[in-house]
Amino acid sequence: MLKRLMLTVALALSSSLSLAQPRDLPDFADLAEKQGAAVVNISTTQVVRAQRFGHAFPFDEDDPAFELFRRFAPKQFPGMPGAPKEFENKSLGSGFIVSADGYILTNAHVVDGADEVVVKLTDKRELKAKVIGADKRTDVALIKIEAQGLPAVRLGEPSKLRVGEWVVAIGSPFGFESSVTAGIVSAKGRSLPQENFVPFIQTDVAINPGNSGGPLFNMKGEVVGINSQIYSRTGGFMGLSFAIPIDVAMEVQTQLRLSGKVNRGRIGVMIQEVTKDLADSFGLSKPQGALVASVEKGSPADKAGIEAGDVILRFNDKAVVQSSDLPRVVGNAKPGTKANLQVWRGGATKELTLTVGEMPDESASGRNNRRGKPAESAVANRLGLILTEPSAEQKRQMGIRHGLIVEEVREGARGDLRQGDVILALILRGVQTEVRSVEQFNGMLAKLDKGSGITLLIRRGDSQTFVTIKGGEDK
Repeated sequence: MLKRLMLTVALALSSSLSLAQPRDLPDFADLAEKQGAAVVNISTTQVVRAQRFGHAFPFDEDDPAFELFRRFAPKQFPGMPGAPKEFENKSLGSGFIVSADGYILTNAHVVDGADEVVVKLTDKRELKAKVIGADKRTDVALIKIEAQGLPAVRLGEPSKLRVGEWVVAIGSPFGFESSVTAGIVSAKGRSLPQENFVPFIQTDVAINPGNSGGPLFNMKGEVVGINSQIYSRTGGFMGLSFAIPIDVAMEVQTQLRLSGKVNRGRIGVMIQEVTKDLADSFGLSKPQGALVASVEKGSPADKAGIEAGDVILRFNDKAVVQSSDLPRVVGNAKPGTKANLQVWRGGATKELTLTVGEMPDESASGRNNRRGKPAESAVANRLGLILTEPSAEQKRQMGIRHGLIVEEVREGARGDLRQGDVILALILRGVQTEVRSVEQFNGMLAKLDKGSGITLLIRRGDSQTFVTIKGGEDK
């Protein structure tokens, strides 16, 4: 009986241990062997032309430090007397072949400013490449080598990627060619600062300098992204890598192949995310859409009647779930075409139609003096603010018809308001009221119940934004 009991316990332990053992990790060898031939190493050379005592030299000839620096600085310093007139700046990156006749995708920053681009294939051939076009906004570039019968990658569908799924990168980190690293999809649709047109795939695949422009594969051996950037405090890999979805990249390369550039739509609005507090202020059932903070005068949005305070919920047949969705769907719209918008205004939806404009290559903005004269009484209102009414000249300079300048923010003031902000409107229970005088504004505040929250439309610098002030005691 004892032996039988011991045997039963042993079998149970053996079974539990086998269940506790991790499953076998996936084998990446076949994928690397079959797909590696389509991955290339890209080296670029940029010829920097130094000018005598030009921009590269840190001091002018009449600077007291000039003579000291001239004596002790290295002779190779650009612009230094006796230094070479030109020097070469070299860099490395990766790419992958998308067609057998030599078209290659990589990152725009890999070939940016390059005077010469050389592609090295896995069979050790080195061929000069021509840059067909580069799009800095998505960081995608298309280059071409003169060759035929090349191995090309197979393209996958990033929309079918699942968080937690295994993915593989092949590239040349630090110049080590055909390096294979693996990890999982950490997140999808990531928005990064200053990157409005790419819903990045976040992974924990080890990516380092030199991997840029290389492919990200799924386990079927299909390219699902272009490795573009990492988040790092050291310059090296720290577990956060970001790839451009291949469908976004292929849309860009189609335009680059046809015209060498990318045309994007624009409607002329500045937007911000709809938080829970803002949703409550505008009477939305949940945070959604893109909140219009300002509308550019004369823009397609202005002509269509879009107003600051509108929340854009749909653009054509695309739902705008979060604010970062809008630049992508608008950017993909062809300039000159008609677009239907659904906006939330005053507690109800409204349908609008506009003609999509074209995004310019560069934009300029100016700075104006936004300070007013201090109020004689200098008494702070219940928000802890001292406000003044702008003069006619200040209104002209700022391009506004009404508003109040925040002259001082007293200690303990409520809300994220700063000196120099201009309060343009107050939004309460979804109703937006223009602010025209200190007396009017303070009068509206006086009617609010203690603890009531409000939302303000403010002008800060060269942009507009909404600020929500939660309820609290009077100041």
